[in-house]
Amino acid sequence: MLEIGFCILEDQCPYLKDKCSRIEYKYIENCPKKINNELIKRGWRRFGRYFSRPICKDCDECLSLRILVNEYNFSRSERRVVNKNINTKVILRTPNLSNEHLFLYDKYHRFMEKKKNWKRYDLSFKQYYNLYVDGFMNFGYELAFYIEDKLVCVDLIDILEDGISSIYCFYDPDFSYFSLGKFSLLNEIQIAKKMNLDYIYLGYFVKKCQSLSYKADYTPNEILKGTKELFENEVLWEK
Repeated sequence: MLEIGFCILEDQCPYLKDKCSRIEYKYIENCPKKINNELIKRGWRRFGRYFSRPICKDCDECLSLRILVNEYNFSRSERRVVNKNINTKVILRTPNLSNEHLFLYDKYHRFMEKKKNWKRYDLSFKQYYNLYVDGFMNFGYELAFYIEDKLVCVDLIDILEDGISSIYCFYDPDFSYFSLGKFSLLNEIQIAKKMNLDYIYLGYFVKKCQSLSYKADYTPNEILKGTKELFENEVLWEK
């Protein structure tokens, strides 16, 4: 049975200084893959059983971006990243929760707090489960990356009907030489190509936010201007 609840929350914008964010949330108890796909195509993001989208007043900086998989060719530098990780073990599995996961998540965010002044959130087991494990149904997975039997990267994704929705990735900064963030995305593209999927949904591109502006480097891509509700059929993505 599909159960939906919703709310709107306002807070300080996590991407742009001196701006406030206004986020609409949907809670979907048993979300079918098709509904997930339709929401993602309309600019929503899934975390656990919650879907969210920005509906900020007088600001449209958050733009949904998707990579066109069939037209994507690995560059020379990207092939070097793949070659650097020739001995990295990659496992595709349903989302997991362990001490390793929480330790790695905390280590990554402590690093990003110092490097990019990110606001750090300390997650408990329950909070991590609610955000990244709960509600995975028949579409939620994680790509787990191991170097010498050590978990060094986790990339959480949804495999949908027309593409892969990239939810969140975190990695061990001590292994920065391996470019694990980029390697994880290249794995998503490889999986999508093998499964004949059309898109990688990368979430929000924000031009003035360093942590999100890099997404435009992955071309060819398309941008969705604004977001849509489920009942709004006209969804326009533009290159």
